[in-house]
Amino acid sequence: MLRSGLSRKDIDGQVKEIVQALFRNIPSGIGSHRKDLKLTAKDQEKVLAQGARWAVSQGFGSPEDLEHIEEGGCIEGARPDLVSVRALERGKDQLGTLGSGNHFAEVGYVETIYDPKGASALGLFDQQVTVMVHTGSRGLGHQVCDDAIKKLIQATAKYGIELPDRQLCCAPLASSEGREYLAAMAAAANFAFANRQIIAHWVQETLEQVLRIGPKVLQLKLIYDLCHNIAKFEDHRVEGRMKRLCVHRKGATRAFPPHHPQIPISFQETGQPVLIPGDMGRYSYVLLGTDQAMTETFGSACHGAGRVMSRHAAAKAARGRAIIRELEDRGIFVQGAGRGTIVEEISEAYKDVAQVVEVVHQAGIAKKVARLRPMGVIKG
Repeated sequence: MLRSGLSRKDIDGQVKEIVQALFRNIPSGIGSHRKDLKLTAKDQEKVLAQGARWAVSQGFGSPEDLEHIEEGGCIEGARPDLVSVRALERGKDQLGTLGSGNHFAEVGYVETIYDPKGASALGLFDQQVTVMVHTGSRGLGHQVCDDAIKKLIQATAKYGIELPDRQLCCAPLASSEGREYLAAMAAAANFAFANRQIIAHWVQETLEQVLRIGPKVLQLKLIYDLCHNIAKFEDHRVEGRMKRLCVHRKGATRAFPPHHPQIPISFQETGQPVLIPGDMGRYSYVLLGTDQAMTETFGSACHGAGRVMSRHAAAKAARGRAIIRELEDRGIFVQGAGRGTIVEEISEAYKDVAQVVEVVHQAGIAKKVARLRPMGVIKG
């Protein structure tokens, strides 16, 4: 999530042009790739090992961005040599691309502030223009997963693990299969960090270009970048004792509290930012992590509203409707690689994220800071 120094009124009448420019500058859709960012084999190895640090070293963003990224933008222990040739081939031209499905780049504004002190600490103010980017490791990460599943199905039999479903294939963490998968997964996560860092840089260039302003006026700053599909080794209290655990978050994100040693210095007094996007027609939320999350959910919160319709059901529900026009009538400009993705992502396909966030807030897992309203969205 990025914040700007602009208010909603500053881009009034230019949102549609911004969306069109973002769509031109950030490749979106299945198999999308950039023609002007070609990685050599050596470059790709560095991306997998260094993550967002590599992107910053190449001029994408600034070093201070790394202070606002989970793990400083690089998960240690990554092994690029464990990433298959097929995965490398799929990711070769996909750095700096959005992809498809529920991935998006969204220009919005701060509609409601619930915690003025927390909002101020994050640099948020009423009516402020923000940008949220949701994407990951693209085809490379998908292939890393596919490759691992084949090995772990064999490992399950090797270690005598009985499963109710083959898709739950696994291996002991200390086994060679387990260690190799974690190292390959870390490499994919680093690709994702670099991918989002590069996209954020192109978001800044696009806004400056369309609005004809410089960086000092735009003041685009990274609030936080975080993972939501990863396994991490962390220390947690279990039955009164601190233990080293492997915490797997799928569709979930860290919600670490104030003073936690694994969050950036700038969030030590507030707790870690928690980003919960909704859908392209309603709203998204910014929250802060709490001590309660450490005792209730291993320092975790949800990352999104969650679907209530399959993609097929959503497409059926949208049949005969002009979804883009419906959104435009509500002041939200949307552009996608094809109608298919947009109809699969209609608001009705998701739970109302306001209700989901209220549960998170009332349970004390994370506390509400602000609600964002979309103005323009690009989808894959």
